[in-house]
Amino acid sequence: MAVKYSRQRQLIYHFLTSRKDHPTADAIYQNVRQKHPNISLGTVYRNLTLLTERGEIQRLQVGDGMDHFDADTSCHCHFFCSKCNSLTDLQMDCMDDILEHARQNFDGRIDKQTTCFYGVCDSCLNETTAKKD
Repeated sequence: MAVKYSRQRQLIYHFLTSRKDHPTADAIYQNVRQKHPNISLGTVYRNLTLLTERGEIQRLQVGDGMDHFDADTSCHCHFFCSKCNSLTDLQMDCMDDILEHARQNFDGRIDKQTTCFYGVCDSCLNETTAKKD
C-alpha cells in the first residue's frame, strides 16, 4: 500500500539517520521540535509506528521501559549500559549462525533476530575509576 508523503515523517526519519544513539520517542520529539515547533508528540509516535511497520526503522526494547529507535535496519548487535542507560551499536560480525541454528530447532518461522548485550560502558567504568582515585 502506498503511503502519502509526509514532511513530518521525513524530518523524523532524517533525524534518526543522523544519530547513532538510538533515541526514545520523547528525545526524537524534543529534538525535531527545536526546528519544527508545530510538530506534536502524537505525530512523532504515529510516524515512528508507521516507519517501524514499513521496515524503514527498527524499534528496540532493552528492558528500561522505553522504546528506542534505530534507522539502521541491517543485522547488527547493540550494547545497553545499565548505569547510564545508553544504547549503542556493537561493532561485530552479525551472528547469522545463531539465527540459522534457531531455525533448525524450531517448527515455526523465525524471520529475524535482535541481540543486545548488557553491562557497563567504558565512560561509566572510567567515571567510577576516577572517583576512586
